[in-house]
Amino acid sequence: MKMFHRKKSKKSTTSSKKGIKLIADTDSKNIVSEQFRTILTNINFSAVNHELKTILITSSQANEGKSTVSANLAVAWAKQGRKVLFIDADLRQPTIQSAFGLHDSRHGLSTILASDASFDLVVHQSPINNLAIITNGPIPPNPAALLGSRRMEKLLAYFRNHYDLLVLDVPPVLTVADTRVISPKVDGVVLVVRQGQAQKVAVKKSVELLQIAKANLLGYVLNDVVPKNRS
Repeated sequence: MKMFHRKKSKKSTTSSKKGIKLIADTDSKNIVSEQFRTILTNINFSAVNHELKTILITSSQANEGKSTVSANLAVAWAKQGRKVLFIDADLRQPTIQSAFGLHDSRHGLSTILASDASFDLVVHQSPINNLAIITNGPIPPNPAALLGSRRMEKLLAYFRNHYDLLVLDVPPVLTVADTRVISPKVDGVVLVVRQGQAQKVAVKKSVELLQIAKANLLGYVLNDVVPKNRS
């Protein structure tokens, strides 16, 4: 497996029971914020021969910090002047809206995929310049079917023409089929691996499933690494 990011991250990069921490927004000079910018650089380098406008962030299993990583990457891209749309495509366990102070759970990705309404109706402008957000909406009975639908393809195609970059937060690969269904529809996939929690066999299985789905795996973010020189 090829890793594009090996920098060490502090524990503050992971999700907690209190919610996602937007380190890239609250403390731009923090060492972790700098590491998020390094990840962006590495992703950009991987796009030399392939345009990347839709990036999917996932993990093998739950509690590896994929939502924290995806949110902070979206913020970091927006702060670089890119026009970013952050989509909460985890239709089973939403975590994004509270992190950005959005509390309308009645309308979101699930509602727009299940209707023929205008896609723009579910776009929220975040407090951060250049960053718009689509929350997940009510938890539907058929998340995988919605994400794999023709309607989802139309949504991605529509917003590709209105934003520089689409960042999608999706469920872990091994828990449900959702990510395997949607991964072929995006330009690239980043797998978050949490040190001390992710099992090698789980990561290997996730990569195999993504390859079977014909996803373009860009690389890995090693999360929650304690620096060796930490006192």
